[in-house]
Amino acid sequence: MKKNSKKIVYMDNASSTPIERSVFLEMKKFMTDEFGNPGSLHQKGVMAKNALDDARKKVADILSAMPDEIIFTSSGTESNNLAIQGVMNQANQTGQGASLTRVLHIVTTNIEHSSVLETCRYLEKEGKASVTYVPVESNGVVDPEKIKEALKENTVLVSVMYANNEIGTIQPIMEIAKEIRFFRKQRKPKSDLGTSFKSGLGLPIFHTDATQAINYLPIKVEKLGVDLMSFNGSKIYGPKGVGVLFTKHYGSTLIKDRSTRIINPIMYGGEQEFGLRPGTENVVAIVGFAKALEITEKIKNNETKRLTKLRDYFIKKLKKQFPQITINGDLTNRLPNNINISVPNFESELLVIELDARGVAASSKSACKTKSKEFYVIKAIRPDFDYKKGAIIRFSLGRQNIKNDVEYAIKSLSEIFKKYKEFML
Repeated sequence: MKKNSKKIVYMDNASSTPIERSVFLEMKKFMTDEFGNPGSLHQKGVMAKNALDDARKKVADILSAMPDEIIFTSSGTESNNLAIQGVMNQANQTGQGASLTRVLHIVTTNIEHSSVLETCRYLEKEGKASVTYVPVESNGVVDPEKIKEALKENTVLVSVMYANNEIGTIQPIMEIAKEIRFFRKQRKPKSDLGTSFKSGLGLPIFHTDATQAINYLPIKVEKLGVDLMSFNGSKIYGPKGVGVLFTKHYGSTLIKDRSTRIINPIMYGGEQEFGLRPGTENVVAIVGFAKALEITEKIKNNETKRLTKLRDYFIKKLKKQFPQITINGDLTNRLPNNINISVPNFESELLVIELDARGVAASSKSACKTKSKEFYVIKAIRPDFDYKKGAIIRFSLGRQNIKNDVEYAIKSLSEIFKKYKEFML
């Protein structure tokens, strides 16, 4: 480090992670030499197609899925939209929706990522669905029993995130999947929604947004019991601009049509990605994503243990040195890299700026909601919270963070609170 260079401690890994060098090197040749379109028949195109197929198989193997169950998109947000709107499109296009006397029903929670919540609100506004937003408990974890109670005869989709992007709480996905399986068995045999569309799968379909979980939690789809799972590259030390949607199908492998799919496309104009996502595939990013996911799986256990210790040390120091702060979300059932705190009598943006001035990169909320003044996740677990009277800061640790970084962040907070001590009373 140069003498005049400012110390930088990056603690915003829930927003974006740096690309691993080995991932970049894997991508590099597809930026320059192997630049062909995977839909072309010439040699360059075949090379790109082979790379695309190899990447798809790598991702599928890690999830214990089939290659044609992996759909590449541009982001986790697009994957969530494709999952939710894709299910609704198939319901309506196959006549299931038209045969109902009630509008199709979706169950989700009140702390989902904005790409899920806003998609559900859009469907409500357009009269395409009714939605139940199940409230999480005060610790930020949803009760599977409440998901069960929300299910109706016209429920076609349940969408519950694996781990929250702001407070890091981990949801009981396997328990929710169990409740859904039981509901499918108990559904009235003569119900016009007894089975889903073309696939024959019992309804409701279960989707999880695993974007934040993919680094640290088990992701074998069969064990989780999910039918749809979305995530992206920028949270696993891979490239931005690439996402994945696992979409379970029922039938022969490597199918050439959508006869056993549980979603329909929401965009049109090409037959790429098994007809579910048109547009030339981003081979560069997809190759990088597959490499990043391989690395993530290889180091997952050790990194989870390391960051859990670092997180707990951070929280212990915060509680001891700053008794006025509150840790948001369950202290145990949370991601190993997440520390979300509220500070009374302070402004979130000011605290982020003051930390940044000292070289500490943190955030006050999801990067997708930066312009919004709303802290809807915090309000869900702390209804009395007033953002005008308190700051919210999320520190999200990563592979590059060590104990010295935590010490520096604590020191920086101490300096800031001392500077503004008249407001901290």
